[in-house]
Amino acid sequence: MQAIEVTASFSPEGKITPLHFHWHGGLFQVASTGRRWQEEDGCHILVMTASGQMFELLFAAPDHCWYLVRPGPDPWAV
Repeated sequence: MQAIEVTASFSPEGKITPLHFHWHGGLFQVASTGRRWQEEDGCHILVMTASGQMFELLFAAPDHCWYLVRPGPDPWAV
């Protein structure tokens, strides 16, 4: 699990919607969100980027930090 910077919106009802995030020096625009679930460590959200990659993000409410739990394929790998 890796700490990352995420820009997200929070609705008045408390729904979290990631908008974009930074990883490996790149900026990834979130095109859509999928399944989300709550676990002991926080709110897990599956997201798909504009380039079609899928990632699992985690918002840990106690420390207000975002984490990349499961990245898609590394876009810079050759």
